[in-house]
Amino acid sequence: MRHILTTGLVFSSLILPVAAFASQPADDAAATPTARVSTGVTAPSLLNAADLAVPAGLPTEAIPADAQIGLTLVVDANGQPQNIHVVKGINPFWDARVIDTVSKFHYRPGTIDAKPIPVDMNLTVNITR
Repeated sequence: MRHILTTGLVFSSLILPVAAFASQPADDAAATPTARVSTGVTAPSLLNAADLAVPAGLPTEAIPADAQIGLTLVVDANGQPQNIHVVKGINPFWDARVIDTVSKFHYRPGTIDAKPIPVDMNLTVNITR
């Protein structure tokens, strides 16, 4: 089984104030407020990454050459990725494999005033042969 892992964290220039907490709908009790990385918010940092496993017998030509998959996700207060969505995919097969792999990552959670908080994040995964 071949493994591919080239992951680049790309924190977009999200310059929205942490007042995003107050912008959550009051009637949606299930919604977990998140913060965007800005002044006073410490961004999550990657602690452990998983390898993207390629099925045995898959020809090398089936592995994209220098492809990028863009994701949005929330790193929760425990450092776990949640609500992973593809914003720039290459095809359903690889998109699903990348989402499965990224869901196994573990982060040091973002903080505000030294308290862990959920933080919105953008992630670009680079796949190379």
